Amino acid sequence: MWTRDQVLALAPDAASRKAADKVGAPAKWSGTGAAHDAVWGECAGSGGKRYRSCVDVSAPAYRCDCPSRKIPCKHVLGLLLLWSSGEVAPAAEPPGWVAEWLERRRARAAERPAKAAAAGRPGTGTAARRESRVAAGLAELELWLTDRVAQGIAQARTDGPAEWTELARRLVDAQAPGLADRAGLLARALGHPDWPDRLLGEYALLYLLAAVYRRSSGLPADLVATVRARIGFPVPRESVLATTPVRDRWDVIGCRDEERDRLITRRVWLMGRESGRPALVLSHAPAGRSPDGSLVTGTTIDADLAFYPGSAPLRALVAERYGLAAAGPPPGIGLTRLPGLIAEVLAADPWTDSWPVVLAGVVPAADGLLLDEEGNALPLHPSAGVPWRLLAVSGGRPVTVAAEWTPDGLRPLTAWDEEGTVVQL
Repeated sequence: MWTRDQVLALAPDAASRKAADKVGAPAKWSGTGAAHDAVWGECAGSGGKRYRSCVDVSAPAYRCDCPSRKIPCKHVLGLLLLWSSGEVAPAAEPPGWVAEWLERRRARAAERPAKAAAAGRPGTGTAARRESRVAAGLAELELWLTDRVAQGIAQARTDGPAEWTELARRLVDAQAPGLADRAGLLARALGHPDWPDRLLGEYALLYLLAAVYRRSSGLPADLVATVRARIGFPVPRESVLATTPVRDRWDVIGCRDEERDRLITRRVWLMGRESGRPALVLSHAPAGRSPDGSLVTGTTIDADLAFYPGSAPLRALVAERYGLAAAGPPPGIGLTRLPGLIAEVLAADPWTDSWPVVLAGVVPAADGLLLDEEGNALPLHPSAGVPWRLLAVSGGRPVTVAAEWTPDGLRPLTAWDEEGTVVQL
């Protein structure tokens, strides 16, 4: 059973959340039921019209015959709110219209591997031309970085932003979009009190990427894969799904959306119960639409995950889902183990700037710190401000917190209180 917060987190916008509250009244629904990971019902609409809504909560996936183009619509959200409050009674079997929809979903899922295997790949000529353009672009980048360091960075505050924008444009032309993104974010270093150190560190990481790419022959395959991914070479989805998957009970520990250039990127972090392995699943949608909402924070799925290659593999695809597993607070590590963990990650992939962690037995403080019972502390990300919601969940008592590690501090994602209730932060 999901919480109210988990349901409302699926809403594509604030208007849908507000409308769902009105639609979620028991008097508006009839023919409701729940069975085999499905929830269904008929909602009274305007003019006597009744809309059939159903949800496969194991995915989740939604169906409603209302005319709304939002996914999920207010009727689906209202049905889930009703279900989360215990107002939907269990049933022996779903009705025919729900069973047919579930069967069609299973049939489509069975077809996906064949379609993925049949997907085309770039021809060898296209790939060779891209390699040549990238090599030329990275050679130019090495010269540019050498010149900037030789000249000094005293003028970076005034001249830097325009130069970095032009550098990013040239890297896009060289078909190195990953490097272009990193160059486009160099201006963030100027916001730090120690900006000269930050900027030189970013220059060094850019130079290291270019140098490793140039000398990639003979290097370990995992390191080469990491460098190519950071540069922006695509990895075909079918090649990832062809690797040996990792089956586990995966706790969905957090989710964050970012909008850039009118594209929304959703990052969903998972943690394996048995393996202790973290994973990141990405989805994208144009501005105004909601990305994939099939992974709900606070739930636990029994699934196969296929990981993208790399020296510190994190990004993954959900290869196959076997259903929901019993949810609860995920296993966490102590605060003192985090620096060593991040050191291992950075040793494998020095370009890492984000990593999911679950911390057990920590207490938040109003001054932006997480503390353990021994008084050890780690800072929260400045964007967290005073973590009022986390403070309220804790009430001064130890809690389990899922967070995103960054060089600037921890971004809180989710917390579990003493009773195991999940709260999205």
